Amino acid sequence: QVQLVESGGGLVQAGGSLRLSCAASGLAFRNYIMGWFRQAPGKERDLVAGISRGGSSTYYRDSVKGRFTISRDNAKNTVSLQMNSLKPEDMAVYYCAAGQKSSIRYSLRAVDYDYWGQGTQVTVSS
Repeated sequence: QVQLVESGGGLVQAGGSLRLSCAASGLAFRNYIMGWFRQAPGKERDLVAGISRGGSSTYYRDSVKGRFTISRDNAKNTVSLQMNSLKPEDMAVYYCAAGQKSSIRYSLRAVDYDYWGQGTQVTVSS
């Protein structure tokens, strides 16, 4: 079965960095658009960053542009999210997701994704 397993979350001070990783199995990874979502308590699950099948196209929500970088390794079936200059408002559970829409422009909502990881907590102290 399809499994997406996130790792790398934790507690960091504001201004610090974390790198999240997601290992995928049970699917043809290179055929999927990959996304990182986050969900804070009482809020919706929002797309933070997305990356195209080959990695040439990326999307970032405005609040993380210039601070976060998404990348993928199709040989290793992994997708990563490098998060720098973390802010308290970045604190949330972060989820890795895989979807099969035709492009990132159609992959901006949670409903656009087919498979999800279990999530990893990111806590940013001020």
